[in-house]
This record gives sequence, structure tokens and C-alpha cells, in this order.
Amino acid sequence: MKLALSYWETTTFFSYDIIVVGSGIVGLNTAISLKKSNSKLKICILESGFLPSGASTKNAGFACFGSISELIEQEKLAGEDGLSTLVKKRWLGLNKLRSILGDEQIDYQCLGGYELFKENEHLFAQECVSKIEHFNQLIGDIVGENAFKLAGEKINTFGFKGIGTLIDNKYEAQIDTGKMMFALIQYAQQLGIIIFNNCKVNKIGQEVDRISVHTEVGQFKCKKIALATNAFIKHLIPDLEIAPGRGQVLVTKPIKNLQINGTFHYDKGYYYFRNINDRLLLGGGRNLDFETENTPHFGETDKIQNALENLLHEIILPNVDFEIDQRWSGIMAFGKSLAPLIKQAKPNIFYATRCNGMGVAIGAQTGEDLANLVLESL
Repeated sequence: MKLALSYWETTTFFSYDIIVVGSGIVGLNTAISLKKSNSKLKICILESGFLPSGASTKNAGFACFGSISELIEQEKLAGEDGLSTLVKKRWLGLNKLRSILGDEQIDYQCLGGYELFKENEHLFAQECVSKIEHFNQLIGDIVGENAFKLAGEKINTFGFKGIGTLIDNKYEAQIDTGKMMFALIQYAQQLGIIIFNNCKVNKIGQEVDRISVHTEVGQFKCKKIALATNAFIKHLIPDLEIAPGRGQVLVTKPIKNLQINGTFHYDKGYYYFRNINDRLLLGGGRNLDFETENTPHFGETDKIQNALENLLHEIILPNVDFEIDQRWSGIMAFGKSLAPLIKQAKPNIFYATRCNGMGVAIGAQTGEDLANLVLESL
């Protein structure tokens, strides 16, 4: 039986100038940018989960802008100028996130990033090595000089087995995803933004002078609405050309004298791992079963979890005793274009989606861009 709302509840809690749907990185930054631009705006965020759903609280915490092999593939799609623009957006987004919250709040650590190549991947490694100078020149004015270099001498330092080539990115860093999201939520609340959790939006309606937002707890009203639910947006805007992609992750229990320090990419970025509190966090493997992993549903599969564990045993932590502590998954949104999709769907209805697995890097900037689009219509 649905609980009846009081007069006070309906007149106080359900009417806003702007409603943001989704309390992930993009949604929170959208609301924060709106409120900072005009403190008088009455803004709320509607979140379907108890915590932000999707990938914002489930990602690996990489403050990255692309490994060499990823940049090679992205340059094929976007061209030199397009790739330069993408890297700039990622870099500006990371710096914006740092400036909003501060490095201490998000536990930002620039420990460097590395891309691994197995001994039998000589030709692939050679192709990537040959591109080091090209990408250093392409992104030098954006991130800094000489981002990439060979680092073969560190292979034994990290304790890897069967790795023949290692490329270092000195500007790559890591953050604590949980601390980052907690700090963003606190910051939004301090600005006077209301966040309603467990409040899934089922339908959006357009009335003469306002938007009606139908949820299971009641009907909200607003002048403008900004949708920031990334992979879950298609139940509200079905015709968007995006596809969900599930990323599975695991983390070990603390490992004594763990040698891994930094962020690491393997197999064109389809695998990624890092240290966190003396643990090893590893995710990826989506390329082993694209059909199954092209889903908006959370969950783990034996096929991918076994592949992750094998990678730990055979390459990353050979001859090291470890135990798996937790397993989880996050849902990302992908599309044919690498740039985020930020548009007006209908009068007074706006959206941002298609972060392409780079939400940490581009989330803050994407949120600001979405906010600016909404502000232009006021």
C-alpha cells in the first residue's frame, strides 16, 4: 500500500527549478555547476539507487587519459585533431575534479601509469613503442612534456612474469573512488542541493509550462530537467545510439610487501589494475565476451572472473599468495563516437551520456557542459 503524502510534503519537496537525474560524477557536477552559477536555483537530484548506480562508485579509480595502445585505436577513429581534443577534455576534466575537491579529499596520487606487453607480443609492442614520440608531441602542450617512455627496467621491480615491454606514463595517477564520490555528495549538499536516493524516474512528461517527473514515490515538477544516468538513459530516451558495457572487478585481501605501485593497462586497455591499501585491484575482460557484457545488468560471470584470477596468478602476482576479498561490476555507456553526447532532447529536457569508460576523467567537465546547456535555456 502506497503511503499518502501530506500537504506539507507535496508543497515543499516535489517542486524545483531544475531536477538532475543521476547522482554519479556527471550528475553531481551538473548540479554543482548550476548552483554555483545561480545560487537562487532550487535544485534536486533524483537517484535510483541507495548509492549512485552505474560506474561512479564502482570504477577502478584511474585518473588517466589513455594508454599508448588505446590512443592508437582512438586516433584511427577521431584523427589527430580529434584525439588531441579528446585528451584535452580528459585532462581538463581531471584537473577540474581536483580543483573542486582538492587532492587530499580524493586521495589523488600521481604514481605513474604503465602499459604491459607480453614477451610473445613483440610486433604489437614494437608498434606502440614506435608511437611514443608521436603521442608525446601530440599531447605535450596539453599534459606536459614527454609523457610516455620505455620502462623495461621496472618489469622485475614490479614482479611481473612473461612481460617483455613496459611503457611508462609519468602523468597518470590514481584516486580513491569512494572518497571522491563522498566528497562530491557532501559538496553538493553544502551548496543546498537536495539528493533523493532510491527514487527511480519511470517517465518524464511535458506540460504547458513545466516538466512532470514520475517516480515510485510521487510526481515531481520542474522547469528544466537534466538526465545524467549514462548507460541507463535509454529507458527515458530510447532512440539514443549508445550501448551499455559491463566492467567486472575484483580486489584482493591485503598482500604483504606488495610490489605493485601505480596504475596499469594491459591488452589495449581491456584489463586494468592498481594498488590500493596494500591490495591489488583488477578489472576488465569485457573483450572476452562482448555479447554477454553488453548489458545494463550488474553481475559477475565465471568466464571473466576466472580470466581475471588467471591473469593475477600467471602474470601480475606470480609466486605470490593472495586471496580475493570482493568482486563487483559497474555499467558504462559506449558509442561509435568517442566524445560524450551532450544535447537537448526536447524543450526543457537535456542529457549527457556516452562517457566511453572515461567517466573519472571527463565527468566533471561533462557535468559543467551539461549545466551550461541548461543555463543557456533559462
